[in-house]
Amino acid sequence: MTLVGRALRLSIFVDEDDTWHHKPLYHEIVRRAHDAGLAGATVLRGIEGFGASSRIHTTRLLSLSEDLPVVVVIVDTEDKVRAFVPQLDELVSEGMAILDEVEVVRYAARESIE
Repeated sequence: MTLVGRALRLSIFVDEDDTWHHKPLYHEIVRRAHDAGLAGATVLRGIEGFGASSRIHTTRLLSLSEDLPVVVVIVDTEDKVRAFVPQLDELVSEGMAILDEVEVVRYAARESIE
């Protein structure tokens, strides 16, 4: 798969302890992105943040939270990303999703060793 030039980045902000059928929500989002044939997805764990609830989540020792913010970032062509977005209606009950236009300057996989 080649992906160079204009693309769309989908960032989904959820909490680490959000679940989908007793599994981490971020895992289900990544699995569905993979099943949809999207170019890639990455989960980033935040060290501190707050959202619509205004409750601060942090890794600071005195107020250690097991419910840290996570962001799932997906990049692919606009058509593929927009086709994937409706799945979030089913998955994400609390959180935020944003779209950004981006330019992919390099997208390459490791060469397989055979």
